[in-house]
Amino acid sequence: RGLGDVYKRQEVDMHELGVVFHIADIVRDVAVENKATKIKKVVMQIGEVSTVVNDQLIDCWNWNANRTDLLRGCTLEIEPIKAVTYCEDCHKEYPTVEHGKICPYCGSEHTYLVRGNEVLIKEIAVE
Repeated sequence: RGLGDVYKRQEVDMHELGVVFHIADIVRDVAVENKATKIKKVVMQIGEVSTVVNDQLIDCWNWNANRTDLLRGCTLEIEPIKAVTYCEDCHKEYPTVEHGKICPYCGSEHTYLVRGNEVLIKEIAVE
């Protein structure tokens, strides 16, 4: 591996770590509001074109969760959301990752992403 590869990996880790800190802050706030003493599981919905790398997010989550009593041992589950694009010309939806911005039905570039870039907390399981 070259230095560029190492740098890119650190960049990815830093992005996911920031996301994890944000999620952990929200989860802590929810726990306080609900007088929960332990978070057992967090379920996230993450779009396949969201720029979040799921494996990196889980690694960062596991590291961060073990730093506090509230989150220690808490698992992070990820439910992927498929990316879907809509064509304004032929009014059809299609898989974004497979076809990109060009509509596979009519060849139009008048398209936009309908879903697939979400990063959502779906569920927080408490004790």
